[in-house]
Formats: sequence, structure tokens, C-alpha cells
Amino acid sequence: MFKFTGKVLSLSAATLMVSSVISSAASMDDLIKAAKAEGQLTTIALPHDWCGYGDVIAGFKAKYPEITVNELNPDAGSGDEVEAIKANKDNKGPQAPDVIDVGLSFGPTAKADGLLMPYKVSTWDSIPDSAKDADGAWYGDYYGVLSFMVNKDLIKESPKDWADLLKPEFANAVAVAGDPRASNQAIQAVYAAGLSGGAAAGEAAGTAGLDFFKKLNAAGNFVPVVGKPATLAQGQTPILINWDYNALAGRDTLKGNPPVDVIVPKTGVVAGVYVQAISAFAPHPNAAKLWMEYLYSDEGQIGWLKGYCHPIRFNDLAKNGKIPADVLAKLPPAESYASAAFPTLDEQGKAKETISKNWDAVVGANVK
Repeated sequence: MFKFTGKVLSLSAATLMVSSVISSAASMDDLIKAAKAEGQLTTIALPHDWCGYGDVIAGFKAKYPEITVNELNPDAGSGDEVEAIKANKDNKGPQAPDVIDVGLSFGPTAKADGLLMPYKVSTWDSIPDSAKDADGAWYGDYYGVLSFMVNKDLIKESPKDWADLLKPEFANAVAVAGDPRASNQAIQAVYAAGLSGGAAAGEAAGTAGLDFFKKLNAAGNFVPVVGKPATLAQGQTPILINWDYNALAGRDTLKGNPPVDVIVPKTGVVAGVYVQAISAFAPHPNAAKLWMEYLYSDEGQIGWLKGYCHPIRFNDLAKNGKIPADVLAKLPPAESYASAAFPTLDEQGKAKETISKNWDAVVGANVK
């Protein structure tokens, strides 16, 4: 299990429209009133089958029915989300996202570009220091590990490790769940393959991962399609590399047709932390803050857990006996996470730059 250490932060008085911690019932009431007055929240890149987001969004709507949730481009990648903020700086219309949910390395770069509005939720002190920006620009929300989702009707013996994917019996079978030039999930898949081969963390693992996918493509095993449970079921991408929570949710959705294996590889086990942030140009800043309050409440965090994600406040919830036993029982065994590597921001940043910029030149597969 991933362990964070952190110190309790002092709480400051909350004022709307600036970085703050909601520290009293009165402050929360003011925020709710202001959010309801705005009447809308615009999200982006939140597929309903990702991390239990369908139920999480439904929970927010039920709690605040006065706020309409405008959902943009559910299948977008982290890079697309950041670009959407840039493209809509001067646009207060329905195409301007209020909030984003992106891979860890995208948070600091978006902050550096002046794209994020600092905000600290009321549960700020229970978010580990290592998973949040000290100024409140971005904060970790959940994590999982990369896995192989396998169509057992077409693949009789599931691959157990990255090197297995190069075997001839997996011709035209292997796909990633995104474009490695823009999708954090796909970038981390390439990075994990590089670590599996023994490369050092950071840029070296990114380079080694590109070499692995070059071999995979040259062998005819790589399918240049953004893989989903539907493409896996149809036989277009019988082996899909994706986060374990997406694989497990997809397995549930398919209901045994076809039967699905979810394999955490023996080596190159990479855990990915995603982060939340509010656009500095959010048309509905108070609704955005209220959305964050909901996501980081016990209810919101357990909602992600029901979607097979480990919420960032997992240790705090467990310590306080807040996790329902039936939810805990459905999670992968703890040993699946025992050897997981959690790349640092620096390692992720270097790997992301290496992979996204050199994918075309090295691998040459136009994933779409």
C-alpha cells in the first residue's frame, strides 16, 4: 500500500474567490449559496466508467440539484484538458472548463503557465503533503497501478509481464488506452515498459519505453487504436494496457461477455496519481470550489473507492473506520501494490517530455 507522510496544516479563514480553506459551517454555507447562484459547473474528460465518476457526478447532482453539470469531451486526455483552458481564457461560454482532472506531471506545468486558481478544500490537512501543491494550485485525488486487461475468449494464456507482450501469439492484440503524445495513462504505460526493462527512473525509462513500443510495433503486436472495454470485447484490442481501476470497472461492465483477466505485471508496476485543479479562468469559480469540496469529502472519496480507485485520503478514511467493508473487499489484494513505483514529479516530467515528443520519431504509430 502506498504510504504518505505529512504534517497538519494550519487552517485559514475562508473568503470566496481567493485561495482558502473552508473552515466553518458559515463559510461552507456562503460557498454553497454562491455556487447555486452561478448555477453551472463545466467538467472535462470525465468518462462515467472511469474511477466511478458516473456515480460521483450523480451524487453531486443529487446534493446540489440547482447546479447543472456540463460535461465536455469525456474521452479527452490530460494534455487536451490543459489546452482547453488555454483555448478558452477569454471565453465564459459552455466550452470553457471550470475544473480539470489530470496526471500528476500536468499539475505543476499548468501552474507554471498561470492556468490554475489556488484553492484549499476543508479536508486539506488530510491530503498528504507529497501529493499536493503547497499553494493549493493542484492536489492529488486518487491512484492505481497499470495493468493488462485481457479478453479471455481470444487470449487463452494471459501475459504476466511486459516482455510477454512481444510474443508472436499476441500479434495484432496489444493497445494502450490513449494517445502517448497526450494521454497520461498512455504515457505512463510506455514509462512502465521502460522500467520493466531495467532502465533508471525518469528520462531513461521514457527512452527505454519508446524502444519497447518500437519493438512491439515492428513485431506487429501493437494496435494503434485508443483501446476501451468496447474495443476489447469486439476483438479489436484483445489486450489493453490501462489503470487497474479502469480494467476492473470494464470487467464489471462486460459482465463475463467476454470473460476478462486483469493482470498486474510482475515488473514495471507503476502507480499513477491524478490531480484536481480549478481553471484560473473558470466561468463558475464557486461551483468549481464546491465540486472540490464534494470530491474531497468522505462521500466523494468513497465514491472513487467504489470505482476501484484508491482515493488520496485512503489512509485517513481507513484510520477513522470510514471505509465500508463491502467496498474494501472488492479491491485488488494489497500485494498487487507491494512493488509499485510512484514516480516523482521530476521523473514524471522528464519521462512525459521524452515520450510525448519522441513517440512519432521512434515508434511511428499514429494512435487514434
